[in-house]
Amino acid sequence: MIDTLEYNTEREHLIIPEYGRHMQKMINHAKSVEDREERNKIAKAIISVMGNMQPHLRDVPDFQHKLWDQLFIMANFELDVDSPYPKPTKELLAEGPEPLKYPQNHPKYRFYGNNIKTMIDVANTWEEGDLKEALVYTIANHMKKCFLNWNKDTVEDVVIYDHLFELSDGKINLKNSDEDLSDSSSLMRTKSKFSGKKGHHKKQSRQRKRY
Repeated sequence: MIDTLEYNTEREHLIIPEYGRHMQKMINHAKSVEDREERNKIAKAIISVMGNMQPHLRDVPDFQHKLWDQLFIMANFELDVDSPYPKPTKELLAEGPEPLKYPQNHPKYRFYGNNIKTMIDVANTWEEGDLKEALVYTIANHMKKCFLNWNKDTVEDVVIYDHLFELSDGKINLKNSDEDLSDSSSLMRTKSKFSGKKGHHKKQSRQRKRY
C-alpha cells in the first residue's frame, strides 16, 4: 500500500498552482485531442471553469483575455485552439520588464532634499523683482531649517548663502545681502511648538477615553 503513495514532488510541475492539479490534467487532455473542433469545445469549457474559480475578477477589464493567456501558459504554449485574442508566445513571456526610471539625483547636500534643487531651478526662471526675492529668501530659510534638522547646532547665514549660490550654479547670490534669515532658535521653536500641541491633544484624548 505504501508503494502506491504519490508525493507532490513526484508529480508533474504545476505552472499556475492556483488552479490546482485537476485543471492541469484537463488542459493536458485537451492537448491530446486530435479533432480541432473538439479541442475548441474543451478549451472553452476550461475557460468557463477557470472563470468560475475567480468570480472576484469578473469585473476586471480584459478578464477573458487574461484567462486565455493563462490557458496557453499552463499548456506550455502547445495547445492548438482558436482563441478570440492574440496568442501569447513563450519568448514574450520570458522577456523581462523594462527598468523603472527612478530619479538618479545624487545631491551633494542630501540633508536639503531633492525638492530644494527643484525650487531653486524654478526661482532661476523667474524675472527679477519682489516676488523672486521673496521666493529666494523663503528657499534660504527652508534650507536653514533643513540644515538645523540635520545638525542641531546653530548655523551661520553665510553657510546657507554659500550652499544656495552653489546649488543655483552661481545665479542666486545673497552673500552681500543686508537681510538676515530667520533666527535658528525661532525655526526650531516652531517645530517643537507644533509637536507639543500634538502631544497635548493626545493626552486630552486619552483622558476622555478613560472617563
